[in-house]
Amino acid sequence: MKQRKPRRALKFTEEELCEDQGYYLIAGIDEVGRGCLAGPVVAGAVIMPRGRYPAWFRKVRDSKLLTPEQREKLSPLIHETAISVGTGVVGSELIDSLGMTRAVQRAMKIATEKLLPHPEYALIDYMTVPDLSIPHKGVVNGDTPCFSIACASIVAKVFRDHLMVELDKKYPGYGFAQHKGYGTREHVACLRKLGPSKIHRRLFQPVQNLAQLSFEDIQKMTAKLDKNGA
Repeated sequence: MKQRKPRRALKFTEEELCEDQGYYLIAGIDEVGRGCLAGPVVAGAVIMPRGRYPAWFRKVRDSKLLTPEQREKLSPLIHETAISVGTGVVGSELIDSLGMTRAVQRAMKIATEKLLPHPEYALIDYMTVPDLSIPHKGVVNGDTPCFSIACASIVAKVFRDHLMVELDKKYPGYGFAQHKGYGTREHVACLRKLGPSKIHRRLFQPVQNLAQLSFEDIQKMTAKLDKNGA
């Protein structure tokens, strides 16, 4: 049986390219919850210091590559070490109104505007934000090679997971604390039994017309949305 090669630690390569252009306060930005059937989309924005490299830096990865326990350990460390951290939340009603891409962009803008000191430049996973007031760059699969974006993805994921646990108390019966709003078999079964709650996204066809879609159809749709936006 072949042993897996250990993953290399993420680097500040993108940040270094920005520094070469004269920028030093550089924010990494990412979002979570794009492919969910319920709950908000949450963006994280993080400015990480340079020149200080605690041992835990080597454990930072895209949040999807980490276990919940690993994310829970890393998120407070990121908050303690970062120059600044911001989160932006856009709820399901606004997602339905704006559409997913604009909702994600708004969440990113909110998160960035909460950063103090304000960043001079932003590195954003995959996309750009047209009305962001600072220069920025969309990095394809940015949460994989870019350290700051990976930190932002962890912060956003832990924040949203905690929020969904609280929403589970307000809207019991759907299992939000377990699946966090994603289209699992259990979630779809609860939707068919109970109907949509106030935090389900009517933008999504499975919520509008569950009877006509199989679980596999829902999985394909949410996976495509999570990757490409809508």
